[in-house]
This record gives sequence, C-alpha cells and structure tokens, in this order.
Amino acid sequence: QVQLVESGGGLVQAGGSLRLSCAASGIIFSIADMHWYRQAPGKQRELVAIITSGGRTNYADPVKGRFTISRDNAKNTIYLQMNSLKPEDTAVYYCNAVSRSDVAWGQGTQVTVSS
Repeated sequence: QVQLVESGGGLVQAGGSLRLSCAASGIIFSIADMHWYRQAPGKQRELVAIITSGGRTNYADPVKGRFTISRDNAKNTIYLQMNSLKPEDTAVYYCNAVSRSDVAWGQGTQVTVSS
C-alpha cells in the first residue's frame, strides 16, 4: 500500500545539475526516515543520502558537497538536488522510506551523466 514514485532523472553533461523528487503515499511521511540510494550497472545498491524525520541529513563521501537531500512534509515529498555531476554518478536512483512499521522502495529513476 505504501508507494514511492521517483521523478526527475535524465541525461545531463558532466558538471550539470538535476533535481530528483520522490512522492510518497500510504505512509505517515512526517515520521519516516527517508533515503536516496543508487545502483550502477554491475554494482551493489549504495546509500547516497539520508534525511531523518527530524530533518537531519547525512551523505555518502562521494557526493558530499555536491548533493543536497531535503523534504517537504506538506507535500509528502523528498528531493535530491545534484550539482556538479560526474560520470560516476550515473546510476538508477531509488527512494526509500523507513518507519516503525513500514519499509518501501520506489521504482527508480535513471540518471545518466555524460563525459
């Protein structure tokens, strides 16, 4: 019943920017910790960024200083602002929600960064 729908992926040149969105339903969004993961071909899915229900954030080292995670509880949506994109950022990006009673994943959105 919980659904997460990502959007905003696409093709961008190195150095460019994209803003991903993840709209949540079927969950009490305001008390959920939210995450962005990514998975490149042949690689394991890796955690990119976290934003807790209280708004605290953390980032994986490769994206620190370039990516920003945020949330808008009124819209049940989280965002990932990605700046200074690099080819190694190319991956399918997934939204994840965790609460006391629910864990959910989105379908993913493709981000491709050309060199």
